[in-house]
Amino acid sequence: MLSNQLQNGMETANLLWSRIPNSEDGELDGGTLLSTSDGGNVESLDYEVIENYEYREEQAQRGKLYVGFIVVVKWFFALLIGIGTGLAAVFINISVENFAGWKFSLTFAIIQKSYFAGFVLYVLINLALVFSSVYIITHFAPAAAGSGIPEIKGYLNGVDIHGILLFRTLIGKIFGSIGSVGGGLALGKEGPLVHTGACIASLFGQGGTTKYHVSSRWLQFFQSDRDRRDLVTCGCAAGVAAAFRAPVGGVLFALEEVTSWWRSQLMWRVFFTSAIVAVVVRTAMGWCKSGKCGHFGSGGFIIWDVSDGQEDYSFEELLPMAFIGVIGGLLGALFNQLTLYITYWRRNHLHKKGTRVKIIEACLISVITSAVSFGLPLLRKCSPCPESDTDSSIECPRPPGMYGNYVSFFCGKEKEYNDLATIFFNTQDDAIRNLFSAKTIHEFSAQSLLTFLVMFYTLAVLTFGTAVPAGQFVPGIMIGSTYGRLVGMFVVNFYKKLNIEEGTYALLGAASFLGGSMRMTVSLCVIMVEITNNLKLLPLIMLVLLISKAVGDAFNEGLYEEQARLKGIPLLESKPKYQMRTMTAKDAFGNQKVVSLPRVAKVADIVSILRSSKHNGFPVIDHKRNGETLVVGLMLRSHLLVLLQSKVDFQHSPLPFDSLSGSRPISHNFTEFVKPVSSKGISIEDIHLSSDDSEMYIDLAPFLNPSPYVVPEDMSLTKVYNLFRQLGLRHLFVAPRPSRIVGLITRKDLLIEDGEDTANVELQSTSTLSS
Repeated sequence: MLSNQLQNGMETANLLWSRIPNSEDGELDGGTLLSTSDGGNVESLDYEVIENYEYREEQAQRGKLYVGFIVVVKWFFALLIGIGTGLAAVFINISVENFAGWKFSLTFAIIQKSYFAGFVLYVLINLALVFSSVYIITHFAPAAAGSGIPEIKGYLNGVDIHGILLFRTLIGKIFGSIGSVGGGLALGKEGPLVHTGACIASLFGQGGTTKYHVSSRWLQFFQSDRDRRDLVTCGCAAGVAAAFRAPVGGVLFALEEVTSWWRSQLMWRVFFTSAIVAVVVRTAMGWCKSGKCGHFGSGGFIIWDVSDGQEDYSFEELLPMAFIGVIGGLLGALFNQLTLYITYWRRNHLHKKGTRVKIIEACLISVITSAVSFGLPLLRKCSPCPESDTDSSIECPRPPGMYGNYVSFFCGKEKEYNDLATIFFNTQDDAIRNLFSAKTIHEFSAQSLLTFLVMFYTLAVLTFGTAVPAGQFVPGIMIGSTYGRLVGMFVVNFYKKLNIEEGTYALLGAASFLGGSMRMTVSLCVIMVEITNNLKLLPLIMLVLLISKAVGDAFNEGLYEEQARLKGIPLLESKPKYQMRTMTAKDAFGNQKVVSLPRVAKVADIVSILRSSKHNGFPVIDHKRNGETLVVGLMLRSHLLVLLQSKVDFQHSPLPFDSLSGSRPISHNFTEFVKPVSSKGISIEDIHLSSDDSEMYIDLAPFLNPSPYVVPEDMSLTKVYNLFRQLGLRHLFVAPRPSRIVGLITRKDLLIEDGEDTANVELQSTSTLSS
């Protein structure tokens, strides 16, 4: 009875595809595969443990010593991920700082002789760096374009996109970020560092890469999708910790923004990984302070110490601070919408013309960005330096070739500086440090800040979506700190108080724009506190984040969710759709017909089903002696392909092998059924069978999942959605309401004391839920 009605439907990945935009880019293929806007395929991941006969036999042979060894190995991998991500971040930062330092030094040196020659040199250096970045992406690692956070978020949500965790993607991400950020584009390296950490974690998990002969079988411990998910989570947290020197913020970022599944054991390992990253980064910065790293050291990693900023704030300042939150929500939502429209047009019209167009586009934006950053400061008159403060270490003006506060750019007198050049002729990290700086009142004019805000906002919108690694953390901080400082200037002039610092308002503006664009709250709040080293501003940061997120949510979704939807990544959000409340599980699959297999299946029939269907899960049906059908489990497509390729389990008899006798030898290692990371694995076209092989049979009982998750057909789709997402499922059986109950397990039945003999533990059935 159960299996007869099971034929009417099975909920597989249909729930995943409910968020796909109604466009030609996101068309469902056989209920399992999805074509992304980049032309690739997306496939669900198998996070559920397949507790089949082979798995149970393998687990039975492992004692407590082996379990302890695996725990130690997991912590060792966390250590390796932290060290690897920290070193990658150090390499990227040293390279970017040195390229920027050489660029500014040469430009300022030539400007003293010829302005036009300095302009040409500045444009050519930026163009060369950007060209190197876009060439690497278009010809070597296409999956390394963009920030990578939407793809990693999709992976941890249960969606595998081909190529996002490969070795060449890691190389393209590192060197592409150096070129794009060093080339002065309006983007950052922090988002790509998250993707970099995830790639490093995945490569450690699979023992390296066999394609480029960089692999070790001693590291090949964790190859299942479930284990890789934990490692990639550690890598994401490590990337944020390395980007912002914010280990706690990295843990919270992984928990709040990218993961869909979490547990306490994973929390400890993620925290340990982030701590290792902090140690590696701090050690590198200490080593570079002696001048061994070229221009790296004075700027270095992101950390904007505003501990000497505003000590206290009054009640009347809360209104302008709340206003900053509103501005951040509006500008952040507008930024998301504009980038969505432009990226959609770019993907569906511009980028379809080939890689040459992608290269020309990135180079053209590079020339425009260089011309704007070089030409706009000429429209501003130089300002006289303020009276020097004996307690301040800030020098005015900066010597030619030096970057920081009070940059002298084409000024006729000695004691003058160009406030607009102070922002443009700096790395983004140093420009933000200038905007956050305290004791620099009236350093920037309102006209210069407004000019920079309009131009940089426009450039950030145009640049995001080009074929280069691009993060939006630091550009968002640049935009927010600009209008935040504008509001701070107004507050200073209005209240006439000496203790008000414009840099404090710049910090709040940065937090508000990131909250309005990315819609993060807790993790972003902790990150901002960690990178500014000022705990006193925590309540104010919380205020502007809550306001900016609420305002932004009124218009659209967060930046990463919008980009994931545009790329055709079918994310299962944390909250089910409103219309699911009135739908049931049976309504979800409609009239979809389920293709099932008998327990002992003919090889020719299996091949025929795999060729005619693209599904990845098949119910397995057996028959009792009285003729009643019985659902014995779920068989995965990947497992069937492994069995067909190995041929060791072929049998001449159509009768089932009695696996319950315990005499069946283990013919496969459980790792044989694991699909390679970021790969499509075995295809049915790769299987070559003779005519004699096709007449053979396979007993599927030892290889299927005997305990798949099952829900009644009248369960609300909201509950189905929550169950599917929180358990990280790929398939979910829908069955009629059962006719009888064999028992009821309550909390007390699961509380087994340590050392208690589980063989003697009897799960007690109760008739009420009061236990």
